[in-house]
Amino acid sequence: MRVAGYLAGLAWCALPCFAASLEERLNALVATSPALGFAGIHVVEAATGKTLYQRNQDRLFLPASNLKLLTSALALERLRPDYRFTTRVIREASGNIVLAGSGDPSLSGRIYPYRKDQDVGPPLQAIELMADAIAARGIMRIDGDIVGDDRLFPWDPYPPSWTQDDTLRDYGAPVSALSVNDNTVTVVVSANRPGALATLRPELEYLTIENRVTSTARNGESGVHMRHIAGSRQWIFTGSVPQGAAVPPVTLPVDDPALYAASALYDALTRRGIAIHGRAIARHRAIGEPYVAVEGEELASRTSPPLADLLQLMDKLSNNLHAELILREVGRVTRGEGTTEAGLAEMSAYLTAAGAQPGDWRFEDGSGLSRNTLVTPRLLTHILARLAQSADRGVWISFLPAGGDDGTLSGRLCCVSGRRGVRAKTGTLSRALALSGYADTVTRGQLAFSILVNDFAAPSSEVIQWIDKIARALLE
Repeated sequence: MRVAGYLAGLAWCALPCFAASLEERLNALVATSPALGFAGIHVVEAATGKTLYQRNQDRLFLPASNLKLLTSALALERLRPDYRFTTRVIREASGNIVLAGSGDPSLSGRIYPYRKDQDVGPPLQAIELMADAIAARGIMRIDGDIVGDDRLFPWDPYPPSWTQDDTLRDYGAPVSALSVNDNTVTVVVSANRPGALATLRPELEYLTIENRVTSTARNGESGVHMRHIAGSRQWIFTGSVPQGAAVPPVTLPVDDPALYAASALYDALTRRGIAIHGRAIARHRAIGEPYVAVEGEELASRTSPPLADLLQLMDKLSNNLHAELILREVGRVTRGEGTTEAGLAEMSAYLTAAGAQPGDWRFEDGSGLSRNTLVTPRLLTHILARLAQSADRGVWISFLPAGGDDGTLSGRLCCVSGRRGVRAKTGTLSRALALSGYADTVTRGQLAFSILVNDFAAPSSEVIQWIDKIARALLE
């Protein structure tokens, strides 16, 4: 009887004692935190949605890339895991060869499904394969232009409140229905003999690069700097590179993805001995202008991996272009227009139908790069708990980086083992850090959590360490 009574007491204590100790641990971490500025935390049982801890859970925060959780949830619901994009090459009656964009984010050397430590293939391999297919048809002469057509989505390359600095970085490359190699060009810098100019090698001569980088002796100084000439495709490279030194490649965004894609196809066809009497051009359409599909003979096509694989890579590696393209495709499929606005209108409808609290979001983009996008921690845990109990639970969980194992958490929160640990999406901006996902506990099973920190004064590294302490405390 004493044993039974003791066990009954343990059973009675398990839930309230765990909740109390969790609250005490998290409160202690909050009390000893660095100069956080503004922090919000919400922790719920994934199975029930019951709140276990809350702090500013109903206040609006910059979510950074934690917004990709909502974009992923929306796309999974509206498009379904097996959805695919098909990019086609069409010969028009005029003789033009048109590369018709489909919104596919996977026209690159990336490998799907995501695998950690994977090699990346040739950046323009999708274009090369389509050029092979065209050449295999025996075509030796093209009398028209090579057209990059991104009219499936209106030409609106940057969501609101992306900064000018963002647009000069690879993570802020323009959004287009025809996107190749993440709409970037990679420049490899290598040193020759001391005193000579270094070698800059892009995979395609699209950008104009003025090379002022010099080669120095093997023990010389190293540093490469880039400056963009506003309103042009010109970049000036300066600095020095020691002979034999390994210099990280430099990745730059292109200004017009459709023209970049057309230029890549033009180059690939020319290298296969096909004579082209036109030039590489782009076709765009303005917002509000009706879309008219390309008509003619299909010469080649390329079908994307399934949406589930695209979303997994998007979340594991936090790819902004994937998020923006997939959001626009949701808008096109559900509301007839591939715009950010249409995608976000569908996002709001999805969240409302899912029972989220009104006022828990303000959206301007799908990736979280926008400085005006705001969400509450409560919104994120609500959707996390909902997806954890859905029929899509398995594929959904596979999207999230695993602590100490892969993606953006490969060097944090080690380690997921025996299906226990932390699986979560990271988020990073200059004044916003975030981590939202799941912690698998022994006592309470799976917890859904969201930790959002804005306007901090402490170094980012200290805030990240504090966020990780909160996540680890959930596992104890």
